[in-house]
Amino acid sequence: MERIEIDTATEKKEGLAGEHFRLLHRSEGTPARRGVVRTFHGEIQTPAFMPVGTLGSVKGMSPEDLERLGARIILGNAYHLYLRPGHEFIARRGGLHSFIGWNRPILTDSGGYQIFSLNLLTKVTDEGVTFQSHLDGSRHFITPEKAIEIEEGLGADIIMAFDECLPYPSDYAKTAASLERTLDWARRCKAAHRREDQFLYGIVQGGFYEDLRKKGAEGLLEIGFDGIAVGGLSVGEPQEQMLHILDEVVPLIPEAFPRYLMGVGTPEDLVEGVMRGIDLFDCVLPTRHARTGSLFTSRGEVHIKNARYTEDDRPLDADCGCYTCRNFSRAYLRHLFMAKELLAIRLNTLHNLYYYLTLMEGLRQAIEKDRLGSFRNEFYQKRNPEIEGAEPEA
Repeated sequence: MERIEIDTATEKKEGLAGEHFRLLHRSEGTPARRGVVRTFHGEIQTPAFMPVGTLGSVKGMSPEDLERLGARIILGNAYHLYLRPGHEFIARRGGLHSFIGWNRPILTDSGGYQIFSLNLLTKVTDEGVTFQSHLDGSRHFITPEKAIEIEEGLGADIIMAFDECLPYPSDYAKTAASLERTLDWARRCKAAHRREDQFLYGIVQGGFYEDLRKKGAEGLLEIGFDGIAVGGLSVGEPQEQMLHILDEVVPLIPEAFPRYLMGVGTPEDLVEGVMRGIDLFDCVLPTRHARTGSLFTSRGEVHIKNARYTEDDRPLDADCGCYTCRNFSRAYLRHLFMAKELLAIRLNTLHNLYYYLTLMEGLRQAIEKDRLGSFRNEFYQKRNPEIEGAEPEA
């Protein structure tokens, strides 16, 4: 879809009313589905993966790189952009799209996860969160209303309600109290949100307690949001616990809503999430792993610093069509990484993002052709460590 030119905020809202998410195809035999999320900066074919650009850039990648890789949407973080360079600074420059030179959709996380996960000497009350900046130690107070002000200033297409994310494990009483606070904050975020060209998503919390997750999902649906996210997962729990929560929560979200699984995950997590009906994913793994020399391939992870690749003249992944695999050997990639050349990070990141985005394209096609079960089986069969080119888990 071409970028929509809009004259007024009212026209923006009316122009996409009831059309933010459109279901295109249901998978045969699974809850998976193909759809499209519509925003004012374009469409996102789902299921989709969002590369993470925490500070307004996906590390090592230009917007042109991301477009060539096929990224349709990227994620920014309101917490980090609020601290540096500031949401008002960005707003004066026309918003995040204009500031970073990206004309496709953007989603911003409200920053709740970062505030809690960074353990920034936080003090949580029903009113909001007081925390200390990880940059300079300055003190800040974020309320749900302030979080919405920040995200409206940034101007992303999809914004997230402010929520409380608990560590794993957390006991029932603490989780229940946190859920009540998150639902109250969600109501306040909805009341504070004014921009008509943004879509506001609520976040289902409730830890690893089925009844609390159900209450969280029902509460958000009662408040009324444009999309529903599942938060509080991938916080140290075993994968089977995460998947169990998805099995419980996703059926509670009506199919008219886009479903977003926050901060997840590995290639296996993406496949299993899609199988359970998730539409949107984000995770720092492909870019973070690229910087540490861990590269995702169709046959498993390759840790390029290992000596076994010193004279390995094969491409990183013979099944991959990315620029890195078409032009360079494992031996060269290892040399760059060991020499701490900046090109190592760039080539590794190009490959990892290509792998993730291509995996999602394969999942979309498999759903359309009603062969998702076969796709999943082939995915796991290829990742058998005994297959040539794979690297056993450490």
